[in-house]
Amino acid sequence: MVGKGEEPVFGKSVLYISGSFGLGHVNRDLAIATELRRLHPGVQLTWLAAEPASTVLRQAGEALAPEADSLGDDTAAAEASAEGQRLNLMLYTWKARTQWIENVRAYTSLIHRQAFELVIADEAYEIAVAMMLRPKLRVAPFAMIYDFVGFDPMSMNPFDRLATYFWNWVWSRDAQLSHKHQQLFLFVGELEDIPDRSLGHGLPNRRQHARQHYHPVGYILPFDPATLADRAGLRHRLGYGNEPLIVCSIGGTAIGKDLLELCGRTYPLLRNRLPQLRMLLATGPRLAPESLNVPVGVEVVGFVPRLYEHLAASDLAVVQGGGTITLELTALRRPFLFFPREGDFEQEVAVAGRLARHGAGVRMAYSRTTPEMLAEQALANLGKTVGHPTIPVDGARKAAELIGKLLASGP
Repeated sequence: MVGKGEEPVFGKSVLYISGSFGLGHVNRDLAIATELRRLHPGVQLTWLAAEPASTVLRQAGEALAPEADSLGDDTAAAEASAEGQRLNLMLYTWKARTQWIENVRAYTSLIHRQAFELVIADEAYEIAVAMMLRPKLRVAPFAMIYDFVGFDPMSMNPFDRLATYFWNWVWSRDAQLSHKHQQLFLFVGELEDIPDRSLGHGLPNRRQHARQHYHPVGYILPFDPATLADRAGLRHRLGYGNEPLIVCSIGGTAIGKDLLELCGRTYPLLRNRLPQLRMLLATGPRLAPESLNVPVGVEVVGFVPRLYEHLAASDLAVVQGGGTITLELTALRRPFLFFPREGDFEQEVAVAGRLARHGAGVRMAYSRTTPEMLAEQALANLGKTVGHPTIPVDGARKAAELIGKLLASGP
C-alpha cells in the first residue's frame, strides 16, 4: 500500500536497466518491479537488459525496449576473461569496454526516442559513468542499485592495482552525479556488509561514504522463504523422494564447468557411503549440459526456473560464491558449500565477508579441493541444521518505497 501522506503514481514511464553479467540481478529487479507496481499501480516499465537476463524478462511478460537487442554481451566478456575457476574483474572491465560503449549508445538512442520520468539502473556502471561525463544524458531522476561498495585488487599486478584505484576514485564521485535531476542510491544489504576501510589513498571510507549517500534496504529475494518451509511437500511436488539430495549450481554464466565436474567426480565416493544419494547439476543458461564429463547416475540439467525451490528441497547445495544464490541459501537456512571464483574480489571479499558475518555456508577453494576433500565436507554438512540467525528479506518493498517517492517527486 502507498505510505501515509503519499499519493500513488499513475501512468508514469520508467526505464529499468538490469545491468551486470549473468542472472544475479534480474530476479531481484523483477521483485522490486512487482513491489513498485503494487505500491503505484499504472507505472509503465520499459526494460533494458542483455542476455541471459533479457530472456528471463521476456518470460516474465515484461516489455523490453528494441534497443536491448543492440546491447553488448557483458556475460561473454566475463566468460572470455575467465580461466577455469578464476576471474579477474579488472581484466573483465578492460575486455568489456567495447560492450559498454555499445550499451551507452543503446541507452542514448532510447532516451532520445522515448521520454522517461525515472531511470533505475541495477549496477549499470557504464551508464552511470557516461552520465557523469555527459550530464545531458541525465534526462530524468536517477536511481542506482549497488550490492557492494568499492573494488579490491586481487594481485600485485600494477595494472590490477592501478585499475582498482581508478574505479574507486570514480566510485567516490558518484554522489556528484547529480545534474538538474534528483538521484537515489540504494544498497542491497546492511551497512555492516560494507568494509569499514578506505576506497584507497586519499579516498573516503567505504562504510562512511555509504552511510552518507546510500540507503541500505536489506536483502531482496524473488520468493518468501516461509512459503517453502514445508520441505516434504516441496520435495514431493518437485519429484524427489526421501533420498539424500545434493544440488550443484554455477549460476548464469558458463564459468564453473570445472566445479560441476568436480562435483561429478565426488559422486561415486559419496555413493559408497550413501547408496541412495541423488545429485543434480544445474549448468544454467550458458553451459550445455552435454558438455559435462560426469559419471553415470549424476543428473545434469540446464537452466532451471525457480531453482531456489530445488535449493530449498536439498539436503546440501554446492555453489559458486555468487551473491544471489548464497543469499537465497542463507535465507532458506540450508547447508551449503561455496567456492568463490578465485581472483573475483566481489565473491572472494564482499560476498564471502557477508557470509562470514552471518555464519552461513562453508567456504571452499577450488584450486585446493580434491574429490576426496569435497566428499568429506559434503558428508559433514549433508542435512546439517544451520544455526545462523534469520536475515531481513523485505528489501524489495523498501527499495520500491524509496523509488516511488523519487518518482512522485518529479524532476
